[in-house]
Amino acid sequence: MENKNGLRAPVSQKPHVVPKPEDTSTIGGTVSIEINDVKYSVPLGTTILEACRENHIHIPTLCHHDDLCIAGVCRLCVVEVTGMRTLQASCAYPITAPIKIKTSTPMVRKARRHIIDLMLSEHHGECYSCVRNNNCELQALAKEYGVDCYNFGHVKESQYEIDDSSYSVVRDMDKCVLCKRCVRTCIDLQEVGVLEAINRGGETMISTFMDKQLADVICINCGQCINRCPTGALHEKDTSDDIWKAIDDHAKHVVIQTAPSPRAAIGEEFGLGAGHSMTYELNTALKRIGFDAVFDTNFTADLTIIEEGTELIIRLYKALIEKDKEVALPQFTSCSPGWVKYLEHFYPEYIPNLSSAKSPQQMFGALIKTFYADKVGVDAKDIVSVAVMPCSAKKFECNRPEMEDSGFKDVDYGLTTREMAKMIKEAGIHLPEMPKTHFDSPFGDASGAGLIFGATGGVMEAAIRTVVEFVTGNKTEDIFEKANILPLRGFEGIKYMEIPIGNNVGPVPDLIKHLVPDWNWLKGAVLKVAVAHGTANAKKIMEDIKRGGKFSECHFIEFMACPGGCIGGGGQPIPTTPEIRKKRAEAIYAEDESLEIRKSHDNPSIKKIYQEFLNEGPCSHLSHKLLHTHYKKRGRYIA
Repeated sequence: MENKNGLRAPVSQKPHVVPKPEDTSTIGGTVSIEINDVKYSVPLGTTILEACRENHIHIPTLCHHDDLCIAGVCRLCVVEVTGMRTLQASCAYPITAPIKIKTSTPMVRKARRHIIDLMLSEHHGECYSCVRNNNCELQALAKEYGVDCYNFGHVKESQYEIDDSSYSVVRDMDKCVLCKRCVRTCIDLQEVGVLEAINRGGETMISTFMDKQLADVICINCGQCINRCPTGALHEKDTSDDIWKAIDDHAKHVVIQTAPSPRAAIGEEFGLGAGHSMTYELNTALKRIGFDAVFDTNFTADLTIIEEGTELIIRLYKALIEKDKEVALPQFTSCSPGWVKYLEHFYPEYIPNLSSAKSPQQMFGALIKTFYADKVGVDAKDIVSVAVMPCSAKKFECNRPEMEDSGFKDVDYGLTTREMAKMIKEAGIHLPEMPKTHFDSPFGDASGAGLIFGATGGVMEAAIRTVVEFVTGNKTEDIFEKANILPLRGFEGIKYMEIPIGNNVGPVPDLIKHLVPDWNWLKGAVLKVAVAHGTANAKKIMEDIKRGGKFSECHFIEFMACPGGCIGGGGQPIPTTPEIRKKRAEAIYAEDESLEIRKSHDNPSIKKIYQEFLNEGPCSHLSHKLLHTHYKKRGRYIA
């Protein structure tokens, strides 16, 4: 399998245009064109839309999205091409010969306005009460083209029942404009296939299998469809009112944990460009809202590295030294609930390969209602635990019945970045103006390793920073400059890396000395790891493993359900594009490099919790009870 795959390549649906023989350009050459009487030169095969955008000429779109294959269904991007009888969809017209293009003639403007009018005639609902008010592409287009009345009528009554059966995603098909972005996201980008367009003509609609509710189909709750829907037809299931109620109840002790990806993106909801980290401003805002304590999810990301890394060492020792043929390798990461659900649906025979470690969100929930409750002297039943996550699947994860190992629901509510921004605005707070404050005790700040969990490859990089030092006794910085493991970074769909252990190994750290006697059994070994983001890429690796290919020889593989990892999660600000994901990742890596502690095992709070609470060490009885899930409970993980 090639390792230079990006996100799944778009399936071209461009019309074939045969140029005149004298106009044929060579492969890799350029074509001379005119746009609005101005001459340009563009690469052969460039679409008209791409050519216009490259030269800062605005053309409206609705069905088009930079992450998705070309569909050409909405026709809002139509232009005039000299010599063509009809208007052409610029997103689906490849330039293969010199042409003259007009982007704003009376015919073009009239056609675009009629298309918007037709969409509005089928679009039911009040804009003011819509979750996408002021961030709706249809609303913005209507304003841009001066649509101030319903020229083709308007649907007066709801035609569909709202599907709110899922913990994560709500479907309101009255607001659907049939752009099919959600279909292309689910089928092409994620290769899950929950949504599809059915029927024909005026009866066309977006549906699930046999029109079942989302809770009853193979939806993995990733929310990528939400992030690409241009209207309010898809949105997350908002629990902010329940959280406000808990904050206003003085009998409740309400705490919140924040993940790194929302902190790198939430500024976008307040008018900042992508790539501005709001970590410490957010802490202040949350305390002013009324949360009793604010914690850093990176703390339990560090804890995940210790627990998951120890689990990998145990599996390798059992497989290589004890010759236990029942050990499932490669070990898969388990911190992405969308990926976990994808595996459960499509590759259930590989469930034993999942690490039994819970996600950082769920580990924190269990510690808050045990260790923290005892520490602050609050009854766990009076604690309300909230998590701010980039991911709509986290809402599903915290509601899984096996996530109650504290004796209570470990995490009561999951909030997306968008919902958190809404609550902050509702409290009359402008986030960028907030002063900076640190996280609360007893967990405090975390390491940079926990921070980079937010970008694809980050979990693996964090794990290697620790494993290298555990096994070799050498500093990670002596092997990788500034401890930055660059081969695992970036947005290639699949990444692969080999790390030679060498013949010089160090002493076993005291933390795991009771599990393995020494590292001699790893001398000369080569650790093979891989990273995949987006379930379409996860599928490529899983199919390779089934064939006994290259990835079946890996020891550890990181999987993230969302393109780009958590920074591209379904709960992140809309829009999310490849360029925006890149800037969010840069913000996370920049914050990592600014920290003094950048490895999980160096985090003093991690050392302290193993001394004070998890004193039998990682993967011990207590840590398994609180921080791991168990195969017998739900047929999910094996511990």
